[in-house]
Amino acid sequence: MSDSSNGAQDELAGTEQPFVQHLIELRDRVVYSLIGVAACMALLAIWPGPSGLIDLIAVPIRAHMPPDAKLIAVGVFSPFFIPLKVLMMAGVLLALPWLMYQAWAFVAPGLYSHEKHFALPLIVFGSILAYGGIAFVQFFVLDKMFGFIQGFTPDSVAATPDIASYVEAILSLYLAFGLAFQVPIVVILLVRFGLVTTDKLKDFRGYFVVLSFVIAAVVTPPDVISQLALAVPMCILYELGILGARYMQRNQPPTDEDKAASAD
Repeated sequence: MSDSSNGAQDELAGTEQPFVQHLIELRDRVVYSLIGVAACMALLAIWPGPSGLIDLIAVPIRAHMPPDAKLIAVGVFSPFFIPLKVLMMAGVLLALPWLMYQAWAFVAPGLYSHEKHFALPLIVFGSILAYGGIAFVQFFVLDKMFGFIQGFTPDSVAATPDIASYVEAILSLYLAFGLAFQVPIVVILLVRFGLVTTDKLKDFRGYFVVLSFVIAAVVTPPDVISQLALAVPMCILYELGILGARYMQRNQPPTDEDKAASAD
């Protein structure tokens, strides 16, 4: 009787697939992801175009350069490869929800219903946080950072940055802030899978503050503005992650094990 009830409760019973089938599914999801990125790149190539994207990401630094100054291309092939690199980056960012959906579609068949209800909001929330981190860099951090750096430039020095080094610098900042803004997701997952408790996370709060500033000092340029701009939001997001974990614990539906324990 108990065996039959357990079998009825296990909604994933009989859904196992061969390893080769998983590889085929993974291949399909990767192909769909690449098609989505290519489609987004094609749209961005039409409008605003590679030149428009370069102009957009150059706004923060050009605001602190002389009116007639422009970014320079030192490398022979930089005028071709840099706009292409920026176009690929923008295509990936635009296709991020599609990429997250493909990752979700790959793992969803192996999840229980309550796990699906838990995972899907985290995927959506994670995408929003990534966009928020990148927007925070573009519209706040870069402007303050370049204003701080240009303030130390002597009058006898003409600040004309290389476009290649500039793009690499902002790409690293986009990546750093996009990942750092995933702190609430990591905190919620740690609590959800029972690796830590919210009380332990509260006790770790002081250590996390120190860790945030260490990470900010490593991954950001050597200026106080960008370091504070990364460390302070990480600390705030850590607290939001604890609140989110407590909320999800209170509203978490009972698992099969909990139902069996209550029945006993």
